[in-house]
Amino acid sequence: MASVLRSSILRHIRVPISGALTLNGSDLIAVRSMSSHGDDHLDKQEVISRVLDVVKSFPKVDPSKVTPDVHFQKDLGLDSLDNVEIVMAIEEEFKLEIPDKEADKINSCHLAIEYIHNHPMAG
Repeated sequence: MASVLRSSILRHIRVPISGALTLNGSDLIAVRSMSSHGDDHLDKQEVISRVLDVVKSFPKVDPSKVTPDVHFQKDLGLDSLDNVEIVMAIEEEFKLEIPDKEADKINSCHLAIEYIHNHPMAG
């Protein structure tokens, strides 16, 4: 459902601009398309790799236990403060700010991966 919503929103924010220009009597065709969600969007494999690297580098985590489906507290034995620190490290890695309401919901690698992959400003 999130991908359908994302696609729907992105369709409305694309701004195609095209037209014909004349320069010294010659017609030039100019096409310029702009989108906040272009080819530079991160693919899922890159997001998975980077999220897992962030979690593996956390001091209290055994890197051998980290998988794309690992839960921070249940599987890695982290507490709520550790969870907050991991989300902050993910924000730094992807150069974005996750609102507190959303950050509180991210308690596993899977949820972090999905959030980042669906965020158009992740870099």
